[in-house]
Amino acid sequence: MKTTLATLALTFMLTASFALGHGGVELGPQGGRILEFSKNESMHGEVTVKDGKFHIAVLDKDMKPVALADQSLTATGGTRQKPEKLTVEKTDTGFVLPAVEPGQWLIVQFKENAKAKAITARMEYDTSTCEACDAAEWVCKCTQNKEKTKDAKAGK
Repeated sequence: MKTTLATLALTFMLTASFALGHGGVELGPQGGRILEFSKNESMHGEVTVKDGKFHIAVLDKDMKPVALADQSLTATGGTRQKPEKLTVEKTDTGFVLPAVEPGQWLIVQFKENAKAKAITARMEYDTSTCEACDAAEWVCKCTQNKEKTKDAKAGK
């Protein structure tokens, strides 16, 4: 019984912290959201939006662009009840795909080559504006402690 209650309490606390704490996302050199494309942080994807499309640049461990050769990316958007495979176009330095609707999740699977195991990355496309930094939530620049940022902005 104690184990069940402790597990339930821990689950609730973790869920609440994810729901309230949006900070801590890593931003790339172009100001886009960084997704991990490797297990050892040697390959990243930087997601930006332009003209209603996601542009995903592939970056190395030093956040420098990587020329694409054998790499591939598949993407899914939509809702949990109705997921939709997105059309992905490959460019010299990344991938272009239609942006999902605000509030939906983008799920991508990146492969370094045809024989490599796919790395899955997820991102919620939350376009609401952060009160503390005035950026869209999906690329919010705030730290984990949002209240400190609000207080600093208010001059407290």
